[in-house]
Amino acid sequence: MAQDNKPAPHPPDLLRRPPILAGRFRVSVRSVFAREESNPPWSYVFVYFIRIENLGDTDAQLFWRHWKIHDPVAGDHEVEGEGVVGESPVIPPRGSHSYSSYCVLRGAYGHMEGYYHFRETDGKLFRAVIPRFELVAEDASQPIQA
Repeated sequence: MAQDNKPAPHPPDLLRRPPILAGRFRVSVRSVFAREESNPPWSYVFVYFIRIENLGDTDAQLFWRHWKIHDPVAGDHEVEGEGVVGESPVIPPRGSHSYSSYCVLRGAYGHMEGYYHFRETDGKLFRAVIPRFELVAEDASQPIQA
């Protein structure tokens, strides 16, 4: 019998792309332009406030985040890493976790979206979608400097 010479799936790939469980978590986001921290037209700082609600029946630990950030001046980029703001919270059923963070853009507007990765107590991995949200400076009518 011929052997398949393809390598076995690499565990980090399984961590990077576990299934999305729609309806398991609700992620709400609100963003604000931080005028006092910004330096238009060179940098625009946005603070975002996240609330993550566990709609399921079991505890789940948020252990990884993956962001897609769109900046029309500096270009698109992705950021990923462990937990959120130095924490890997365990969110109980019908419980929630809230935090705030920030993003610096070169342009006066952009958007963010991504995924949180979770681990249930039995080891099962899944992702929850972070819905796209807009980042818009109140003075976005000013010309954007490239």
